[in-house]
Amino acid sequence: MVQYIVTVYTGRRLLANTVNSAYIKLVGTEGESHRKLLNNEDFASFRVGWPSTFVVTSHKPLGKVVLIELEKRHLILGDPWLVDKVEVQSTEGETYKFPIYSWLSDSFVHRFREGTALRDCDDDHLLGKYSRQQELREQNQTYQWNEDSIPHCMQAENPINPLSLPRDDQFSFTKGAEFLFTAAAGLAELKLTGLEDCKENWKSFDDIKKVFPKRKTEFSEYTQDHWEEDEFFGYQYLNGVNPMMIELCTTLPDNFPVTDCMVFPDGKTTLENEMKNGNIFLVNYKNLDGIPANVINGKQQYLMAPLVLFHKTPENKLMPVAIQLKQQPAEDNQIFLPTDNKYDWMLAKLFVRSADFSEHQLNFHLLRTHLMAEVFTMAMLRNLPMVHPLYKLLSPHTRYTLQINFLARIRLISPQGVFTQFAASGGKGMIPFLVKSLSSITYDSLCIKKDIAQRGMQNITNFYYRDDGCDLWDILERFVNGLLSHYYKTDAEVVEDSELQKWIQDIYEHGFFSQETTGIPQRFTTVAELVRFATMAIFTCSCQHAAVNGGQFDYGGWMPNTPLTLQLPPPTTKGKANEDTVLKTLPDVNATAQGIATVWLLSKQSSDFVPLGQYPEEHFTEEKPREMIKKFQSDLQALSVKINNRNEKLEIPYTYLDPKNVENSVSI
Repeated sequence: MVQYIVTVYTGRRLLANTVNSAYIKLVGTEGESHRKLLNNEDFASFRVGWPSTFVVTSHKPLGKVVLIELEKRHLILGDPWLVDKVEVQSTEGETYKFPIYSWLSDSFVHRFREGTALRDCDDDHLLGKYSRQQELREQNQTYQWNEDSIPHCMQAENPINPLSLPRDDQFSFTKGAEFLFTAAAGLAELKLTGLEDCKENWKSFDDIKKVFPKRKTEFSEYTQDHWEEDEFFGYQYLNGVNPMMIELCTTLPDNFPVTDCMVFPDGKTTLENEMKNGNIFLVNYKNLDGIPANVINGKQQYLMAPLVLFHKTPENKLMPVAIQLKQQPAEDNQIFLPTDNKYDWMLAKLFVRSADFSEHQLNFHLLRTHLMAEVFTMAMLRNLPMVHPLYKLLSPHTRYTLQINFLARIRLISPQGVFTQFAASGGKGMIPFLVKSLSSITYDSLCIKKDIAQRGMQNITNFYYRDDGCDLWDILERFVNGLLSHYYKTDAEVVEDSELQKWIQDIYEHGFFSQETTGIPQRFTTVAELVRFATMAIFTCSCQHAAVNGGQFDYGGWMPNTPLTLQLPPPTTKGKANEDTVLKTLPDVNATAQGIATVWLLSKQSSDFVPLGQYPEEHFTEEKPREMIKKFQSDLQALSVKINNRNEKLEIPYTYLDPKNVENSVSI
């Protein structure tokens, strides 16, 4: 008899162990082992986080061990078992590693391949090919597209119960317990309980300050102190929670008739000169034009589609110089200026910041990170087997994404969701705005360096989102290029990989509705194309999400800086607004409390946060990819040091893209 030493590693999560009977069979190039019962008599073989070692026998040497079969028999129903990995040591001293990182919840036989990454065309073992095909057939049954959503998302078995998701996609017990994704939890944590039913206006700014959460961040206090300042208003368009809209202005839009005397009344310069010198910038909320505003607490709300002009001063400050709140010029559509009455200018900026809340939350946060990440995740699960090199590369960047989006659909954007009930764009306008936003996405706009160039934002100073984001893109692209070039030596190998081609086709069809104008590839023809798209996908799931998520409470915890809705129409004439007008325009007390509680919850870091480049699950078992991962981690650490050194000199540190603050996946 030939003996093999088998070590089974039970996962480290709470409740990962099992007392059920478990069996294993080894499959090699020269034969199969006996089916082996793995439990000891005391039923304590599999303890959380512990390895368990067994001897498996066969009548003859198995050759190279390419596959294992694991089976769990129910002694106790509802006793799933989380297996991290299995290692098999042969009598010749060879060690075969099988990364699994999956829950075994049923009593079926599950086949897992040896950890060497294999493209479809590399897999020449007959049973290996069969198990590869069987895995994808099962995945396609489990992960089906819901084609009624925008973009398409996972079809949930039970759309209101997250426990109906496949066990591998559910939060850990720890994260689930921490993340009670309800506004009520946030209200209690921030000591705002009791305000959720108050449908009254705010009586004074002092009243808002009194209920401003006791659990402040250092920066949310800064926001409270500086929110009225034009310099801080401008700063947020470079380094706030939505740095995605500002662009260089070389020609004024025809529908924004700003004149020299409006913005440069001293006559020392002109718009033409400043545009030539690259000092004029524009933010245009045109996608909000025509979007109907919500009705909240029985009252009609107001959502504008502003245009905002900025001037970069000789002191390198980005200052707002003109605001028009509707797209079409008209006598009752004033162009507001910093020289206007204090409250006219304050109201104009409030309507801009409220519009920015909707653009940020629905377009740049929900659609371009959460929902795009779900498209990438679904396509991966449906088309790439676990042994595929791209699956191994992408998998850590899809952790918890399906469940966090499931919860968002239930508790944020459902008819009873917080966003639907309390945001200006959360009622009948939400779907039309998402449709508009999806139609505006291009491939280049999802790639930070291309996006920055298209917006003409390469040269403006103090743009830390650009600086850190482009550094991260370069580091990530080098890593992805090295790793994928290790498996794809030629362009022909990319073309021939049918699983890879089905992955991108699924994304093109279900994420972008087969629209050629997006520039999203329908298939890959070169290694370079694959590297760029994989880099974009990982960047979106990690870095881009961190940039638009991490600062939500910092900038939105003080409601007047980012009101989620506004209750009075904008002024049509100047000189009539006062503080009472502003207070009556701001959201009601209950909408304020719900909004603050939500951005607090969405900004919290969980205890099982995994930073970018850290891979607790060892999907790659070969030495070369593991060396590349170490280099990737070293590059990220060097960037973190660089960012921290810069931040020490800044009044407002930009920390959202420090690699240690960037989570691997969209999980919050």
